[in-house]
Amino acid sequence: MKIAIIVAASENNVIGDGKGMIWHLSADLKRFRALTSGHTVLMGRKTYESIGRALPKRRNIVITRNAEYVAEGCDIFQSIDSAIDSARSMGEDTLFIIGGGELYHRLWGCADLLYLTRIHANADACVTIPEVLDSEWVEVQRELVPADGETPAYSFIDYIKKV
Repeated sequence: MKIAIIVAASENNVIGDGKGMIWHLSADLKRFRALTSGHTVLMGRKTYESIGRALPKRRNIVITRNAEYVAEGCDIFQSIDSAIDSARSMGEDTLFIIGGGELYHRLWGCADLLYLTRIHANADACVTIPEVLDSEWVEVQRELVPADGETPAYSFIDYIKKV
């Protein structure tokens, strides 16, 4: 099973402010849906709560330390390892890590694939991803979306982990 990280981040690697996404890009959301539909998505409790519901057409896994936590339509795990083992045992071919910051940082080194929407602007917020290093990742595809009014330019960039 491959582990894929999917994330939108500014040039300075900011992804959010601790309350939710700071980007609302229609093309990015469509890409997210197309890539993750039919797969398992793994998220932290705060990410689940910012979304507010289980994502349709996907198996939703939520990681939380609270053994009593309930999220309708989601499988709840207290450990990342048990969540990954569950996805593997269910025959998943690609497990998508969809946030938040703590999961990205903890699983960055385990990921095989990175689907990055790079917003070509800097952001002032506190939740970040690790730096995308050329020594760790190989870019395999890039598509530039030009700026449009208040929306800055951004690129869809796909990477595979260097072996």
